[in-house]
Amino acid sequence: MRIYSSLDELPATMPVFPLTGAVLLPRGQLPLNIFEPRYLAMADVALSGARFIGMIQPTEHEEKVLTPPLSRVGCAGRITSYKETDDGRCLLTLTGICRFRVAEELAVKTPFRQIRPDYSAYVGDLVADSTSDFPRERLIGALKDYLAHRDLKADWRSVMSAPPETLVNALAMLCPFGPAEKQALIEANTWNDRVDTLVTLLEMSTSPAPGNALLH
Repeated sequence: MRIYSSLDELPATMPVFPLTGAVLLPRGQLPLNIFEPRYLAMADVALSGARFIGMIQPTEHEEKVLTPPLSRVGCAGRITSYKETDDGRCLLTLTGICRFRVAEELAVKTPFRQIRPDYSAYVGDLVADSTSDFPRERLIGALKDYLAHRDLKADWRSVMSAPPETLVNALAMLCPFGPAEKQALIEANTWNDRVDTLVTLLEMSTSPAPGNALLH
């Protein structure tokens, strides 16, 4: 995959895919099953250009509002795999490159939305953070309680051996947290902040304390 060493190499404008509950993180991978005509058109445009799509959550569910407001932070992803199906869908994978703030939503005639992203607050996303102080045991303990509480299972061999960033990205993107919790994970300023947020979310989801409204 292409390596980006400067924000100047990232696109100045970009199509966005607003999707509740779906977040992408730097160096994370997000598979997408695209079938709506407007997003098939978006994929075609992205593939013919810089291959970038911005993943971002709307602040209201897209089934309730025709053009829901966008969250303030999303993540630019590059299409790193693509396949068309016989029934007209496309299966693609986005690899997260860098987070962005929405500087401006563009007035466009395309069926999909486009923005001007501001990457400046997230230049550190282009380089993987040091994970030498990764609290794997605390995270695994919280994950075991979380999965037991929900009667879910995990491949513990993979969990124990996964590189820290790969593990945190996978859990942040795949655990069934609510949209607000997902957004907290993507907006965490640093690697350590994201780890702390993830562990806190896992722990609070099994806490018996009353009045805990952070998780749904």
